[in-house]
Amino acid sequence: MTGRRKIAMEPTLTKYEKVMNYIKECIASGEWPVGSKIPSQRKLAELFSVNRSTIVTALEELKADGLLEGVMGKGTIVVNNTWTLLAASPPSDWNEYASVSLPKPSPAAETSEAEQPAHLIELSKGELAQDIFPTDNMQQVMMRLAESLEPFGYEEPKGYLPLRQAISDYMGRQGTEVSPSSILIVSGALQGLQLISAGLLHRGSTVLLEKPSYLYSLHVFQSAGMNLCGLPMDEEGLQAAAISKKAEAGPSSILYTIPCFHNPTGILMSESRRRELLDICEQKQLPVIEDDIYRELWIDSPPPPTLKSLDASGHVLYIGSFSKTLTPGLRIGWIAGPDQVIERLADIKMQTDYGSSSLSQLVAAEWISSGLYEQHLSFVREELKKRRSAALEALNRYMSDLAEWDVPSGGFLIWLRLKANIQVKELNLKAYKEGVLLNPGSIYTGESIQAIRLSYGYASIEEFEQAISKLRKIILDDN
Repeated sequence: MTGRRKIAMEPTLTKYEKVMNYIKECIASGEWPVGSKIPSQRKLAELFSVNRSTIVTALEELKADGLLEGVMGKGTIVVNNTWTLLAASPPSDWNEYASVSLPKPSPAAETSEAEQPAHLIELSKGELAQDIFPTDNMQQVMMRLAESLEPFGYEEPKGYLPLRQAISDYMGRQGTEVSPSSILIVSGALQGLQLISAGLLHRGSTVLLEKPSYLYSLHVFQSAGMNLCGLPMDEEGLQAAAISKKAEAGPSSILYTIPCFHNPTGILMSESRRRELLDICEQKQLPVIEDDIYRELWIDSPPPPTLKSLDASGHVLYIGSFSKTLTPGLRIGWIAGPDQVIERLADIKMQTDYGSSSLSQLVAAEWISSGLYEQHLSFVREELKKRRSAALEALNRYMSDLAEWDVPSGGFLIWLRLKANIQVKELNLKAYKEGVLLNPGSIYTGESIQAIRLSYGYASIEEFEQAISKLRKIILDDN
């Protein structure tokens, strides 16, 4: 097994580092899969012409990284081969692209100040309406915290421990068991993606993702020198079979997915599709980023188990956030994954911003641990149910002959697919001049597409209907 692989002989590496790199390459290529026994210390020493103490040093380092484990009676076993491997082999030039990459502006943002309408109905807004914000409860939380407030210092690298414990408990109630030590608090999901791209992935890597996808509206992975590869979707979510055709062996590819109430389509990935996806990722040794920030916005029934909870091999990094459920102003999200990976990301975060806001972390911890958060979610779901019903009624009244759409079972997004051959960019600009702000589908595909992402979570029910009525008039006037 070992004789087939060429030994790297970089002159700048120490002997034990050469051994480590060789083992990592064998794991990354799939030559040594998870659960396999690696060659004995004696064989490795002979292969590299070094003494056994050098081999022992290399193996101890790899065990500390979480890649290997000594098992009584079995020898040294490979125990991980995706995110943990990436954390053990981080890019050396992450500082070159460690700046936050923001979403691309809507074409409406290109309109001059003179043309801006006095009032905008924002069907583009990816957040909840202000009247859903729990003002009274937030005031109570802030007052309780103020009574026992102490001077702030920098939090520990992974974040405020009581918040990580509260998130651990909360995820456990959802069926996803994650220890507080395996959670990193970040300043929103966007920073989580930025840390992953800068600290774990190498230039030239391929990011597999749904097409369309929110990720196309960001520069996070592209600015880090990675390529996006869109995969098709159906009513059950990402078509898992397409992964096999696109994924490359080892950590040269990763998968990014939004399985719950996908942005922008609103699709909920079925449980069977989730299991199929994980089976393929296991076979392909494909690391997965599960962006699950919409999970708690279910309307009809709770979604299937998280990919993280179904993953037995450490392939999934989980991203959660309070931005879509409570308020984006807190700027609190989290990443859950293998300890070694979280340690690596925490180190980079501390070098980037010295940690997320202490006050925001205190507030978030109080919301979860007090039970207020789950009470608030029940209210949010009832509000979204009313808004969804009104939105679908408006669409049926004004757009049934002009477009198609699916009924979302959660979240607040509808993917409107236009039937006629319409210049969506022109439609978007005309709608803007009429006081309606939209997000054209091209933002989520990187290319022209006959689709618009609508949000019914921010504008009022009355405003949503007004906007759809105006949209119909614009389309008919142009045809």
